[in-house]
Amino acid sequence: MCGDMINRLTSFLYIFLYILWKMHSAMCHCGYTEAKGLGSMTSITVDFGDGTAISYVNISSIDDGVKHIYSRVGIYQVSATAGNSLGFDRVLLFLHVTCQLEQIQLLAPSVVVKNKEINLTTVLRPSNVGTVSYYWWFNNKTEPVVTLDGSMSFTFSKEGSHTVTVQASVGNTVRQDQMTVAVYDYFRSHILGFSSYLDELNPGVSEWREDISRVVKNSMVQVTGINEEQLLVTVLPGLPTTAEIFILPEKRPRVGGMDEKWAHLDQLSQVLLSALNQDLIQFTLKPGVQVNVYATQLSSAPLVDSSDSGHSSTAVIMLVSVVLMCLAVFLIYKFKRKIPGINTYTAEQPDKEQEVIPTVTSIAIPNPEGDQLTSLDRVDVQLDSKGRGIRLSSFRLQSSLKNI
Repeated sequence: MCGDMINRLTSFLYIFLYILWKMHSAMCHCGYTEAKGLGSMTSITVDFGDGTAISYVNISSIDDGVKHIYSRVGIYQVSATAGNSLGFDRVLLFLHVTCQLEQIQLLAPSVVVKNKEINLTTVLRPSNVGTVSYYWWFNNKTEPVVTLDGSMSFTFSKEGSHTVTVQASVGNTVRQDQMTVAVYDYFRSHILGFSSYLDELNPGVSEWREDISRVVKNSMVQVTGINEEQLLVTVLPGLPTTAEIFILPEKRPRVGGMDEKWAHLDQLSQVLLSALNQDLIQFTLKPGVQVNVYATQLSSAPLVDSSDSGHSSTAVIMLVSVVLMCLAVFLIYKFKRKIPGINTYTAEQPDKEQEVIPTVTSIAIPNPEGDQLTSLDRVDVQLDSKGRGIRLSSFRLQSSLKNI
């Protein structure tokens, strides 16, 4: 029996009573030759091989067999040991615990870029069913790709709609899921959110997600006027309930270069985002329950081949870093020259050193406190004939004036 709520494997182990009873009877038979009635004192211990063991003293309590629930698949060594005062005996049983696979779900992006590798994954219910073989079919190929892992990478080289089918095989049980993937050269996409109370009404089944996708798409077409062939809405599994909206190129060839095609998609994207931001996209889930749809963030899915854009973005980052560094050096130099109390004068030093006669100049700096002169600051300014600029040295001569 498999538990749907916790996705754990449960299996019933029945150790047939005749095995235990055979052990018990053998010991009882020996017991009658030595001491009558010792058979009723026989105890039996059953080890289920998963770290669980149980002992029985009263043999009649296991007339219906021994029941145990396993939480994982695997091969377990089960042992039963019976013993009394005359000795003991032990038997072994190797039990292969399996669980029937109930469902497989294929997860893949609904829209992908041509010649761009994507990841395909699967979800099993229950999740732990033992060794699983996966068979992947792409379009109408007769030979599947066989893997033992529930995920794989694949690249679509042609535009259009492609069918992906996966089968999971466990023992004699086979389950299958299938989905359609649209392949384009370029597209735009956005992640959509819904009113929080929609999560309470989400049953978690694909049919419900398809219905919500169709309702949201119809609302967008009515509000924005965008051609329904250029919109694709996919409600994603799980909670909280989210969806992804894809804005696709026109099916008929559009006149103009690639820049004009991108500009057209950007224009449609802005129209759609404007409607979402104004809460114009909404639908009635049931009488009295109105659900609003809003845009959350840009999709993380690759929209175009970014092999060239990666190099250009790196160059832009390096250029900005150099500009910021130069600006920082300039600001440091500028503010250093404006530190209060220091006046710096620089002069261009000719290529050939010229002899400069050292001079000393005394400058009297009045103390700003009051009108009375309380001290004189003397600064010696000496020209350095070997360096560029001026070398400053200062000392203070304190002098006191008598109050008049």
